[in-house]
Amino acid sequence: MTKRFNFILLSLVLVVAVSAHEVRAQDPSTSSADSAQALSQRVEIIRTEYGIPHIIAEDWKAFGFAMGWVQSEDYGDQVAIGIVRGRGVYARHTGRDSIGGDFAGREAHAVATARYGSLEPRAKAVYDGYAEGVNEYARQHPHLFPEWLVPDFTGVDALANDVYTWSRSDAAAFVRAEVRRAEERTGRLPELRPESPTSWSHAELQDAAVDPAVDGSNAWALDGSRTTSGHAILLRNPHLSWLAGYYEAHVRIGDELEFYGDFRIGGAFGIIGGFNRHLGWATTNNSPRYSQVYAVPRHPTRDDHLLIDGRAVALRDSTITVDWSNPDGTFGVEAEVTSWSPWGPVIHRDDDYGYVLTDPRDGQYQRGEQLVRMMTSESLDEWLDVMRMRAHVSSNFTYADAAGNIALYYNARIPDLPHEPTGDSAAIARSTSDMWTEVADWERLPLYVNPPGGYVQQANDTPDFINLNVVLERDSVAHNLPEARLRLRSQLSFALIHGEERLSLEDVVERKHTPRMLAAERMVDDLLGAIDAADPTARLERARRILGGWDRTASTSSRGGVLFKAWFNTYMEVTDTLAYRIEWDAAAPVETPVGVGKPGRALAALRIAMEDLDEDGIATDARWGDVHRVVHGDVDEPVAGCESGLGCFRTLSFAELQDGRRAVNRGDAWVFAVEFGQIPRGYSILAYGQSRLEDSPHHADQAAMFARGEMKPILWSEDQIDGATIRRYRPGAR
Repeated sequence: MTKRFNFILLSLVLVVAVSAHEVRAQDPSTSSADSAQALSQRVEIIRTEYGIPHIIAEDWKAFGFAMGWVQSEDYGDQVAIGIVRGRGVYARHTGRDSIGGDFAGREAHAVATARYGSLEPRAKAVYDGYAEGVNEYARQHPHLFPEWLVPDFTGVDALANDVYTWSRSDAAAFVRAEVRRAEERTGRLPELRPESPTSWSHAELQDAAVDPAVDGSNAWALDGSRTTSGHAILLRNPHLSWLAGYYEAHVRIGDELEFYGDFRIGGAFGIIGGFNRHLGWATTNNSPRYSQVYAVPRHPTRDDHLLIDGRAVALRDSTITVDWSNPDGTFGVEAEVTSWSPWGPVIHRDDDYGYVLTDPRDGQYQRGEQLVRMMTSESLDEWLDVMRMRAHVSSNFTYADAAGNIALYYNARIPDLPHEPTGDSAAIARSTSDMWTEVADWERLPLYVNPPGGYVQQANDTPDFINLNVVLERDSVAHNLPEARLRLRSQLSFALIHGEERLSLEDVVERKHTPRMLAAERMVDDLLGAIDAADPTARLERARRILGGWDRTASTSSRGGVLFKAWFNTYMEVTDTLAYRIEWDAAAPVETPVGVGKPGRALAALRIAMEDLDEDGIATDARWGDVHRVVHGDVDEPVAGCESGLGCFRTLSFAELQDGRRAVNRGDAWVFAVEFGQIPRGYSILAYGQSRLEDSPHHADQAAMFARGEMKPILWSEDQIDGATIRRYRPGAR
C-alpha cells in the first residue's frame, strides 16, 4: 500500500523553497578515489560488430560512468542536453520558446534533491557514475557541445529524469472538458475562457507526440511445451519513433550482474527490455487512467480554503519561476503559481467547487532502484516480488526464464478508487472517504503465470486477452481498468502463436517478420463484391484485377497493398470511423471485425484513393517495396510491414518523401528474441543503428539487414565477444 499525502506536501514545500538548478547533493565523484580517471581504470568497454558496447565494470559506479560515456560517444550532446532539461534550466540557454518543460523539470529536480540521499546504494552509485561519465566526455570533447554547456552534472541531475510529476496534460484536458460542460449546463459562453499555463500546453504537446494508434509494442513468451528445444523463448518488439533512442548494450559488474538489454538514451535507467542468465522481460504500453479529479466544495467565505468533512482546509500556493535568455540578448522570467491541497493541485475552480487532480505517479522516484533489482533477479518469485514496487509506473511486462516459466503482468500504478471511474469528469468529494488514499493492491492487477497452451502475448490491448485458453475474470481485478478490446494486430499475434505447434528460436524470428495484413484478409472480399455489385467503370475494373490478384500481404514484391492501404485510409475518413459489416465482438474476439459495412462509401473511397495515388505519381499496382522503404544514411531498401491499424504484426509507419515514396520513421526498431538454455541464445536488430551521428560507421550499418527482415546473433560468451571485437578501451582514459 502506498500513502501519498505526506509526499505531496513534501513536493510542494520543495518546489516553493528550492530552485532546482541551484541545489546540488554532495557529489562523491569529486573524491580522488572516484575521480573520472579512477573510474576509468575500473571499467573496460569492448565494442563488437555494429558498435555494440559490452561494459565490463568492477562496480556499479564504474558501470554508470561507462554508460554515460558510451551514450555520449554515440549520441553526442543529446545526452547532456537532456540532463540540462531535467534541471529545468534549458530556456536559460536556448530562449523563451523552451520554457514549457522547465517548470516540471524544476519540480522533478526538487524531489530528486530531497530524495537522493535515501536511494538504494547501487542505484545511487549508477546515477553518480552516469553523471560523471557525461561530464568527462563533455570535458574531453568540448567542440561537440554548445558553448553554454558546463559539465558539472551530479547524480541528483541524473535522477531527476527518472522522477514522475503530476500530469499537466490531464489537467489541461479536464479543464477544457469542464468548461465545455459548464457551457452546456448554462447555455452561455464564459466571459473569459481559462488559458492553460505554459507547462500544461507543453505537456500536451509531449503526450501528443506518442500516438497510441501507431506506437506500442509486441511481446511473446513461450514455455518449453511450445518450443523445439524445451527452453522458454521471449520476444521483445517495440514500436516507437525512430528518434526514441533505443540503445543496445551488454553489462557485467563483477559477479553481481550480467545483463543484456535496451538502455534508452538519456538516462542511467531507461531499461524497458532485456535479460540476464536466468530470466528476461519485455514491455508493452498499456493505457489505464491514472489521474482522478475531485470536485471539493469551496469554503463559503474563505477563497483560499476548501470544505471537506465539515472543516476548512487551507490551500497553499507554490510558485515555480523559470528564467530565459534569447540568443539576441533579451531575457526574462516567467512564473506559474499552483494552489495545492493535501491531495494534489487545484487545477480549476467555479462558484461551487475547487477541482483537485490526484495522480498516483506524482513524486515517484525509485524507478532506478526497481530496475537494479529486476536486472539482478534470478527467479520468477524474486522478480515478481520486485514488481510489487511499481516504481516503474506503467507497462505490461512479459516474462520468461531459464526454469521454463512464463508470465505476463499488467503493471499500473493506478488509484484504488472508492467509487466508479469518472473518466474526464470529476467525482464529488464532500468527505475524505470519498477520495482514494492508496494505489490499487498489487494482487488486483492481472497476472498470468504459466497459463495452459504454453504462451502469453501482448500487443497493446487490454489484459482480457493474453492467452485464448484463459478468460480474465473482471470481478477479480481493479474496476478502473480500460474496457476490453482486441485490435487486428493483437488478433494476428494470436494467429501466429496460438495452438500446439512447437517453435524454434528461428521460427519465432521468422513469424515475427510475417508480412500478413489482417485488415486485407478481413475486408478485401467484401470490397471486391461491392465492385461486382456496381456497374464498374474501367478504372474500378482495373482496381478489381489488382486487388483480386493480390496475396493480401505487405511483402516487398506484392502488388495490391499500396492500393488497399490508400483505400483503407480513405474509407476510414469517409465513414468517420472504420465501418465493418460485422463489428468487433468480445464473444468472438479473434474472428471479428469482418467485411465492409458501407459498400457505397467503400467504392467512393476507392475512386478517391486511385486519384490520390495518381497525383502522387504512384502506380495503382505498384509493388509494396517500391513505395515503402528504409531510407537511413546511405541505405535505401524495400521493406515489408505496415501500420498497426492495417493489422500488421511487423508494425511500421512511414513519412512521405519528396518523390512520393514512403520511408519508415517509426515502428519496429530494437527487437530481440532470446532462448533461455544453459546460457542465453538470441538474435537482435536495432534498425536505425547504435549511433545517431551520421559520420559514425554504426549510424546505418543495421538498416539494410533490418529491411530484409534479418537479425544479428546476440553475443554473450567471452569467446563470442572476442571473435567479434573491433575495439577495446577504457572510457575517459587520458
